[in-house]
Amino acid sequence: MSFTFIKNLPTPEELSEIVPVSATVQKIKKERDDLIRAVFTGESNKFLLIIGPCSADNEEAVLEYVERLAKVQEKVADRLVLVPRIYTNKPRTTGIGYKGITHQPDPERQPDLAAGLIAMRRMHIHAIENSGLTAADEMLYPHNWSYVSDFLSYVAIGARSVENQQHRLTVSGMDIPAGMKNPTSGDLTVMINSIIAAQCPHTFGYRNGEYRTSGNPLAHAVLRGTTNKHGNNIPNYHFEDLELLLQKYDETTLQNHAVIVDTNHANSGKKYDQQPRIAREILNSRRYDPLVARLVKGLMIESYLEPGCQQIGAAHHVYGKSITDPCLGWDDSERLIYEIAALC
Repeated sequence: MSFTFIKNLPTPEELSEIVPVSATVQKIKKERDDLIRAVFTGESNKFLLIIGPCSADNEEAVLEYVERLAKVQEKVADRLVLVPRIYTNKPRTTGIGYKGITHQPDPERQPDLAAGLIAMRRMHIHAIENSGLTAADEMLYPHNWSYVSDFLSYVAIGARSVENQQHRLTVSGMDIPAGMKNPTSGDLTVMINSIIAAQCPHTFGYRNGEYRTSGNPLAHAVLRGTTNKHGNNIPNYHFEDLELLLQKYDETTLQNHAVIVDTNHANSGKKYDQQPRIAREILNSRRYDPLVARLVKGLMIESYLEPGCQQIGAAHHVYGKSITDPCLGWDDSERLIYEIAALC
């Protein structure tokens, strides 16, 4: 076999001893989980913004971003729930490139998964301690859920993972909202099937054991745009797309019909500065149709301290600027949050 063993990784139990969760963090998580869950069940009419860097590559910059976000949250708490994106796993279309801090804690050095797991966990917990905000992360590797289940409040399943059986079954055992993105092909039936699987109970192999899950009623859709056979991006955030998703939901017995709309990726053609325009259109659709308003629970926005993106190892590295997909800068992001709050 062409596998070369490097080293054993710490177990979830060992990692939680290395980087423990305090009683204060546990209390914050419970309160935040209840707040976010209420949005998806319809008990709250607040609007969610899952907002932050494309990839959380640097703890210092991420903590500064989240602390700024916490100050804004205080001012919009009557209308919005801000969930920072602290994405520590980065899917790669070709498998080549920076895969996130969990894989590579220093983007300019070789991968080190053991150090990466510690860095990932430490950053998430520090963010909660410093801001009082629990975060969202992408579940690129289902077996990593055991490392993060005691501090995350939202999980995203990416467009390339949503058809994978292990991702779907793992989500069925979560007790927090999980956003199932439409696949890159744009087939909404695939996405709906993934939500059905995630909301159902299952028995399956996970890590080194056999487990039974009860199903996750908070699993829901995420529209992120599509890519056709010619590689062209096709948005799916327009009013007609939301109506179609309503119809798809109505054909099922799924609980808690909901969608989060991603304003970047294929929806913007990765033109990050189009995110405010896209957000406004989605909010206008909600105001036009009360059924759409009940369906659309929030937005995903890629945002960091500085606008745009930069290459890893750039001669003049810019602090707080994305090293993966381009993001809105802080000033534009802050203005957009207040605008969304005014329109909700």
